[in-house]
Amino acid sequence: MDGADSERKRAGFKERTPVDEARRILREAVAGAGNAAAADGDDGDGLSPLTGTERLEVERADGRVLAAPVASARSVPHYERAAMDGYAVRAADTFGASDRSPEVLRIAEGVGADAEVRPDTAARVHTGSALPEGADAVVMIERVTELESAGEVEIEDAVAESENVAPVGEDVEADQHLYDAGHRLRPSDLGLLRSAGYARVAVAEPPTVGVIPTGEELVEADPGPGEVIETNGLTVSRLANRWGGRATYRDVVTDEFESLRVAIQRDLTKDVIVTTGGSSVGERDLLPEVIDELGEVLVHGVGLKPGHPVCLGVVEETPVLALPGYPVACIVNAVQFLRPVMRWLEGTEPDPHPTTLARLERKIPSEPGTRTFARVRLEDREDAADLAADEPRYAATPTRASGSGVLSSVALADGWVVVDDDREGIPAGETVAVQDWEPNT
Repeated sequence: MDGADSERKRAGFKERTPVDEARRILREAVAGAGNAAAADGDDGDGLSPLTGTERLEVERADGRVLAAPVASARSVPHYERAAMDGYAVRAADTFGASDRSPEVLRIAEGVGADAEVRPDTAARVHTGSALPEGADAVVMIERVTELESAGEVEIEDAVAESENVAPVGEDVEADQHLYDAGHRLRPSDLGLLRSAGYARVAVAEPPTVGVIPTGEELVEADPGPGEVIETNGLTVSRLANRWGGRATYRDVVTDEFESLRVAIQRDLTKDVIVTTGGSSVGERDLLPEVIDELGEVLVHGVGLKPGHPVCLGVVEETPVLALPGYPVACIVNAVQFLRPVMRWLEGTEPDPHPTTLARLERKIPSEPGTRTFARVRLEDREDAADLAADEPRYAATPTRASGSGVLSSVALADGWVVVDDDREGIPAGETVAVQDWEPNT
């Protein structure tokens, strides 16, 4: 153990790095590791994800990030089409038509594009079918009386040219800009891309994440006295997958320096490494020393609660996040640091969490200089029927003010309230924003 590690273990966490500062330091480290990749052939128009890019079938690209801007390869629709069921006509042939004085037109042979509309004829069309040659308008079926025995129709409505006709490019014009690089694709985007002529798109490769649970007390099942079921690695690996990554969930590694060193070196092929447990300053908290020997500890101890004993480092240009072993502290730090790192690696920034406004039912205590994440349950307010339009409709009740090892306090919560570093708690009755930290992105 070198002098810095010895001092850290003796002093504990007397000084903690503010959350925003810790994220800034980590962000700079990730950017620094990717400088060479960003400078290699970047034309300034596309995305330069540190994870690399790939061309992917549109149907498989849901949730992926575009690596290049996309313009429509064709007009949508690429033909004039009927906007509703009815008869395609020449607008001039309907001039003066009305209920009292309908125009009688012959029915052309064929339907839709298979028909040809000549003077004084009409062709049956269905919504979305191509406009027949010679036609320039459509009369709604409700304004037509079919005289089947005579092969004619009575047109009871005068229509203007292009009326009830969807023009070429009504939805999207050819070469129209659709998406910027960095856009995360949604199911509706996939439909538009396919209709606009794309079978494949260039996307950022998903970040790969090595998740290493550590601790000699961890077991997979049937815990005895002093043993604990491993949950942190499971939770973090699934969060990483939900955030668009490809996580490898490793077996538990015991609290032994050489074993931890080998485990981290094994996963240096990943885009980011996450360990759980062993990040504090106790005798068995060896991960900061391992990271320091293999690379560099950037931050050890952050001003957030629960979870201040987090260690952030870099080994051979790979970010290494040593998260605390208490389950709630582990989750808080994964959301605050792993999620942003994964976004930075793919060349984007993390989106804000969805929030719900609610009235706080009990005070949330906090100490200045520490960002507190208080787990809460949401319920409809009993007086909801009498509330003004600008008052929150929900009540937020803290599930637990402390206890970073109580997993149920977060698993059974609806979100958390963030108490900023410069506040000394939040009083009951205040309107708060409850963050939903567990959506798919």
